[in-house]
Amino acid sequence: MFRRSFLKQAAGVGIVSLSGIAPSFLTRAFATDVRNSPTKGRILVLVQMAGGNDGLNTVIPHGDAEYYKARPGIGIPKQNVLKIDEHLGLNPQLAGLKELYDEGSLAIVQGVGYPNPNRSHFRSMDIWESANVKTDSIETGWLGRAFDEKLKNAKSSAEIPALAVGMERTPLSLVSRKTAIPTVRDISSFKLKRMQSAQREKVFDTIFASRLASETENPELAFLKQTSKTSLVAAQKLQEVTANYKPAVPYPAHRLGQQFKTVAQLIAGEFSSRCYFLSLGGFDTHSKQQGAQQALLGELSTGIHAFFADLKKHKLQDRVLLATFSEFGRRVGENASLGTDHGAAAPMFVVSPNGKGGLIGKHPSLTDLTRGDLKHHTDFRSVYATILEKWMEIPSSKILGQKFPMIDFV
Repeated sequence: MFRRSFLKQAAGVGIVSLSGIAPSFLTRAFATDVRNSPTKGRILVLVQMAGGNDGLNTVIPHGDAEYYKARPGIGIPKQNVLKIDEHLGLNPQLAGLKELYDEGSLAIVQGVGYPNPNRSHFRSMDIWESANVKTDSIETGWLGRAFDEKLKNAKSSAEIPALAVGMERTPLSLVSRKTAIPTVRDISSFKLKRMQSAQREKVFDTIFASRLASETENPELAFLKQTSKTSLVAAQKLQEVTANYKPAVPYPAHRLGQQFKTVAQLIAGEFSSRCYFLSLGGFDTHSKQQGAQQALLGELSTGIHAFFADLKKHKLQDRVLLATFSEFGRRVGENASLGTDHGAAAPMFVVSPNGKGGLIGKHPSLTDLTRGDLKHHTDFRSVYATILEKWMEIPSSKILGQKFPMIDFV
């Protein structure tokens, strides 16, 4: 069984997410592995915009007549655009991100994609999350490999380098060969529950004590042991670090806003994770795009704005870098249903504490297209390489398989 498949199945039965019951043997054996010393390092927050976000109605080329020619029904009126300059601006629902841009914190990396783009949601998302464009046999994610590299000499096997927040299953980006990543739907439910049946507990204790002793005996059972161990450590530590947190600003009530509140809570409480993965779905806008996408962009913007305002009040903003990604952009022309179909290149947002915000790269041409799609000029793996090298301090070529040019947002 591949570890990726195993992790997905484990999450479904509550091993990773701890939505089920933990055997007392594991609770007793692993409780002492909780680390009390706070982590002071840098933190990465990765936000997935699932479904294929339309970049042209996100970062809008309002100064290009071709934009309104291609989108007579769904184009954002020039007077509504949050203007960056005479050519480009942001969707009117991105006021929070525009404020971060004006402060110099938000970088907009334009024209991001990869060679020979795939328009399948599943295949393209696998490519983005694995950073592997060449093979269908994908077992690990780019961050999962980074964790394995970072923790290869760690003394404790109970390290919790990352958390997936508000998700049902571990995203491919975080899947590794050696490191188990817990998922947290919400903090209140991520806790240990007592077993109702003494007989069932005895059976679990016997199975875990006898079958998970040796990695050489069975590597997959050993991985199960480490996964369970990591989840139990996370559950106990979560209760400790979040007990006294109070947000310094109000968070929006929508789902993503509450996920950002959870992440801020964990960072302020010095939880050990160095990476948090969040996801906002619904960007597959084939029909009636404008209202649906603007609602999602508003959720993204208000959530990110509240998050960084909270971090600033707690004097934590200098430790956090945030990046967004989506599996592809949309086509230049609108379709007959006032939506857009699967495309290729699109922008990425990066919020960095180093004051290197602004526009990075040129906006792709709206007339020099490939099969109706924008041409990319920046490989997404350059964004990853920059995050790995300059933020996480991990050699990127080991993770990505080759060197990619750095981008100046860190």
